[in-house]
Amino acid sequence: MSRRLLPSLNALRTFEAVARHSSFTRAAEELNVTQSAASRLVRSLEEYLQIPLFTRQSRRIELTDEGRFYSRLVHEALDLVEAGTVELISSSKGKGTLSIGMLPTFGTRWLLPRLPSFQEKHPEIALNIISSDGELDFTKERIDVAIRFGHGNWQDAIVDPLMSEEIILVCNPNVMQGPNPLASYRSLRHHPLIRHSTRPNSWDHWFRSVGVQHDNMRWGPSFEHFFMIIQAVIAGLGVALLPTFLVEDEIRNGTLVAPFTARIAGPGAYYLVTSAAKAELNRVKLFRTWMLTQLPAAGS
Repeated sequence: MSRRLLPSLNALRTFEAVARHSSFTRAAEELNVTQSAASRLVRSLEEYLQIPLFTRQSRRIELTDEGRFYSRLVHEALDLVEAGTVELISSSKGKGTLSIGMLPTFGTRWLLPRLPSFQEKHPEIALNIISSDGELDFTKERIDVAIRFGHGNWQDAIVDPLMSEEIILVCNPNVMQGPNPLASYRSLRHHPLIRHSTRPNSWDHWFRSVGVQHDNMRWGPSFEHFFMIIQAVIAGLGVALLPTFLVEDEIRNGTLVAPFTARIAGPGAYYLVTSAAKAELNRVKLFRTWMLTQLPAAGS
């Protein structure tokens, strides 16, 4: 294997600090070295690269274009090394903290009720639950595993399918007692259709699946999370499409009504997504193994 082309770690740390502070003095104070030592280390890095990283004008310094590019790269690399170091220090024989990035409603309705069994099996593992439904970035979010809805195409990760999604239409029971009960699909035009802001095509998909034209429909408010939509339907703000497993309790106790028999397969599925870089950590392996044993109980 060829030798890595890497400059001195001390020089990189010093350059990153100087770039971040735009000052040799403040960087030297942070690193507990003299200003002249900090300056020498940055000079040695520039000589190694044979590229000027700063322009120096009297008492002011400014990153060159090359320096700006390199500072971002070095900053990210040092962040990664720091996170890994903290990871190892805080972990011992599977102990430490397991950070889970979870979809808010899925986590509240499906995962949280099951987590006590994991804690009972592994009381030595502390759990850190983070609401996470944006672009998946394990390093930036500092999470070990995540639960996501999609099509299973996440990079640098181990992806395990959890369950598909069955969609039903629900409404407040008062709708069925009002002047325009949902006796047919055509009667939907009399009621606001509540939308999920991160799934803008859900209604189109549902209407196509049941074979109904949906011109002249009344569009209701849009919400970011399913738990908001559930509460909006209960409050009487309109009718909505929701995954069956999220509203089973409400339908059972009569808080919500499913007026139609149609059960439509959603356009994606739920997945457990594990950081490939952390997959061999004992606490991550234990959680992944436990999580996959929960699927029969979920009706997957």
